[in-house]
Amino acid sequence: MAGGNERSMRALKEVWKRAENSLCADCGKPDPDWASSTLGVFICLSCSGIHRNIPSISKVKSLKMDHWDDAQVQFLAKHGNAVTKATYEAHIPIYYYQPTYNDCQVLREQWIRAKYERKEFTEPGKQLPYSDGVKEGILWKRGRDNGQFLPRKFLLSEREGCLKYFTKQDAKEPKVNVKIDVINATFQPEKIGNPNGLQITYLKDNKTRNIFVYHESGKEVVDWFNAIRSVQFHYLKVAFPIASDNEIKNRLTRNFLKEGYMEKTGPKQREAFKKRWFTLDHRRLMYFKDPLDAFAKGEVFVGSRENGYSVQKGLPSGTQGNFSWHYGITIVTPDREYLFTCETETDQLEWIKAFTSVINQAMTPQEYASKGLNAVSFPS
Repeated sequence: MAGGNERSMRALKEVWKRAENSLCADCGKPDPDWASSTLGVFICLSCSGIHRNIPSISKVKSLKMDHWDDAQVQFLAKHGNAVTKATYEAHIPIYYYQPTYNDCQVLREQWIRAKYERKEFTEPGKQLPYSDGVKEGILWKRGRDNGQFLPRKFLLSEREGCLKYFTKQDAKEPKVNVKIDVINATFQPEKIGNPNGLQITYLKDNKTRNIFVYHESGKEVVDWFNAIRSVQFHYLKVAFPIASDNEIKNRLTRNFLKEGYMEKTGPKQREAFKKRWFTLDHRRLMYFKDPLDAFAKGEVFVGSRENGYSVQKGLPSGTQGNFSWHYGITIVTPDREYLFTCETETDQLEWIKAFTSVINQAMTPQEYASKGLNAVSFPS
């Protein structure tokens, strides 16, 4: 019996060591140490918890602590991540957001359920709830002034190229009508205070407007998210006919590069530093009095190094404004310097890393145009 166990363990380790099984099949996290004995995939601890919630589809076991019999090991050897992905991920729409281990629970859970429970990607041309080019339904929206979440009717239309919402079910005119190409959507469960919280942002008069929504159903809110990406994708395919699918995919919804509190001072650099919530959305650094404000109090454009932008650790010597946090950051632009302070050194280093990643990127023609900058030649 002991010999059989040792033989099974050796065989299990051999399968486990395969390169295809070195990342979680669902979120890509390195070194997964769990597996599904019914699906044949190697997964991380976090994803194993989601699998455990769909026991009719997946039975999970620890690769380190649980016993695997010969038949189960042979099943893993026959399948593994590559074979199973070839079945369950065979026909994923290009616009569908595939979450990573850094993404929130609702995105990862609905991705796993879409693959194995609903089998949304096993057949070509399958009609999916986010692929119709139109979506209508109720989302709970946070009021701009009162902070209450109330049900609002939303309508997404590929034909019209827009997202609308209505304050009343029978209203003929929308409260807001937003063009699809200026919309971003990103999950914000912690900030919104709901596990299915979604932040929708759009540009209005070149300023960012935030809408915070949620739905009680994780599936429904993720369907909305992917429906927005689907409509955006098809809109951009028409607008940029020579662009590749991957180029267009990279222009769909995006997560913010960094968010959190910093202190800032005014342009004279003698005013008291004030605590504000900051959001870095690529080249837009926005600051808010409250994380759930509809509009930013101000925005700073973060350009590229070749256009005179840089980030420096610390504050200029002789800075006069009163500040309570002591880990400074200076953003240098062609027009002025912006001064910020962080509460901890970790925050400071993370912000500097985020700013540096933006500044080191060449600017696109659209970014030159938005800032009114002249360029002899544009990066391709």
